[in-house]
Amino acid sequence: MRLRLLLDECIDERFRHSFVEHECQTVRYARLSGLKNGRLLTEAERANFDVLITLDRSIYAQQNFDGRRISVLIMRTPSSDLDDLLPLLTIALAALLQIRPGQVFRIP
Repeated sequence: MRLRLLLDECIDERFRHSFVEHECQTVRYARLSGLKNGRLLTEAERANFDVLITLDRSIYAQQNFDGRRISVLIMRTPSSDLDDLLPLLTIALAALLQIRPGQVFRIP
């Protein structure tokens, strides 16, 4: 299943090239830069994104996901550098096979 992925501003933009089986855009490219979490999720849903990929661990506690169509994949890394993101790619791709609308999935 091909998903529309949105990389949050906090993630190295080059990471988008790692999701070759999916359509992946950055928040900047999608013209959603500067939006706070709730508004970002709403606008991403309007733009028909399936999953927001972020490093923001607090998004789950700050937002209500009941009734949301967009899912969130939270990656826990030491930094937003590509070298720290790439080791988690295999886990992220496996998570995308399982993730459901409105679900928040954490990578470790």
